[in-house]
Amino acid sequence: MTRIERAFAILLLLSDGSMVTATDLARRFEVSVRTIYRDVEMLSETGVPVYAERGAQGGYRLLEGYFLPPVTFSRAETVAMLLSLALARGLKVPPFAAELESAERKLVAALPARLKPLLAETRRLVGFERTAIDTFHPEWPGADDGSPAADAAEARAVETFLKAVLDGTRVRFTYRTPYNRPGSMVEAQPQGLLWDRDRWYLIGLKLDGRDRPPEQTQRFWRADRVLEIELSTLRSPISPFDVRPLLDRVWLGRAMARWNGPDPVRIRMTKAQVQRLRRDWYYRFADYAPGGPDHMIVSYGEGDPAPALELVRWLGPEAELLAPAAWREKLRLELLEMAATLA
Repeated sequence: MTRIERAFAILLLLSDGSMVTATDLARRFEVSVRTIYRDVEMLSETGVPVYAERGAQGGYRLLEGYFLPPVTFSRAETVAMLLSLALARGLKVPPFAAELESAERKLVAALPARLKPLLAETRRLVGFERTAIDTFHPEWPGADDGSPAADAAEARAVETFLKAVLDGTRVRFTYRTPYNRPGSMVEAQPQGLLWDRDRWYLIGLKLDGRDRPPEQTQRFWRADRVLEIELSTLRSPISPFDVRPLLDRVWLGRAMARWNGPDPVRIRMTKAQVQRLRRDWYYRFADYAPGGPDHMIVSYGEGDPAPALELVRWLGPEAELLAPAAWREKLRLELLEMAATLA
């Protein structure tokens, strides 16, 4: 057995997280303990995190989390992996961006020479567009400006939250919304993450000292609105959370139900207009109630009058804004000004 073969075999023995003494390794490979020392030293020099622990129960072990996959990829599997990396890199805020690049370098380095050109081919032939701007839901003033600093802050929030999910710890963060500009402190038990329309959403149980069932404390926080975040020293049980039942924007329906406060937006419209509105990713989860033989009343929570007034104008003459009353008067004045312009 060559030195390289023996070093690889040592890695395989340590890959399950167990600790093995130099004496046991020497006996297994029929070499001296000094030879094992040199083999381990060679692994360390190449960047493999092999650590020695002294004492009667000591030995060698791999750093927890180090992964050495003894696998090979077919051409199609390689293309699939490279496309997945390219898609992740194309996100507005790719978490663990540095690790993403290093993973790609390791993958390419492990490829046979005949497959290495696939990296250049996937970057040249396959492109991923970012999510287009949503006209009816523009960003509020002071929100993420798309700067590198803002993207880096969002990435830190996602990475910290994900580490807390994997490690079973709580997090504390300051959260700012359009209606709470200074921000408020939140302590949460993380559950998972969701990506939708170029935004990351942190999913967890809000901890406020009150004993309530999980379905009443589950919240969704936009990662770009997290100002500061830190891991807590308090442990949280890893809950049996599954994000899949929330997909197809079921999560948005739950959130909109909470946003419907005491003074929601209420718009009376025809059933034909309702069918048109329900195609929208956002308004499909509004509350729809009968409003007459040929009409319905749509209700949803909204704190900014601008998108609500734009929506009514977009729907057309048969749509009537019923509430809030102050917004109704504002819309009336705007329509009168438009009518004067067209006269």
